[in-house]
Amino acid sequence: MGSTADDGRDGYLAFVESNQHRLLRAAFLICGNRHQAEDLLQDALLKLALRWASVRDGDPAAYVRAILYRDAVSWWRRRRREWLSAAPPERAAPDRDGALRLTLHDALGTLPPRQRAVLVLRYYEDLTEVATAEALGVTVGTVKSQCHLALRRLREVAPELTGEDRPGRGANGVEVNQ
Repeated sequence: MGSTADDGRDGYLAFVESNQHRLLRAAFLICGNRHQAEDLLQDALLKLALRWASVRDGDPAAYVRAILYRDAVSWWRRRRREWLSAAPPERAAPDRDGALRLTLHDALGTLPPRQRAVLVLRYYEDLTEVATAEALGVTVGTVKSQCHLALRRLREVAPELTGEDRPGRGANGVEVNQ
């Protein structure tokens, strides 16, 4: 009798060990804060543990991702506030990759929660439109429209992410030898 409980526990622990880093990165990209990402993931893994027997034969990673994104959106709704600062935030040093990463992070921060979640699922997690819709509990049409709006917004707030207008690149974003 005890062996089935141990089998479920071992399977759960194996899943957590093999997926926690990838899921933590996704949580961080969604919320933009390492501590909040850790909290989100911990809550999601607790919810998974409570439902492990019914989820383990399906796709537990998809189940956890859905919890992460829904809990992040719920958190944003509860905590939506402006934070005032006496001084403007510091600007990044001009190193190319680091500056682009920071620009992308800042640009993602300007997006509404649903648009940000759609972009992370589609382009970071590399999910299909259908899988993204299932994870967020919306229609495929909503995923398409939110993705379109989010990408348009990113182009407006951070045109340097398109590859155009970067040093050594032509108008179409292709590397130019100088």
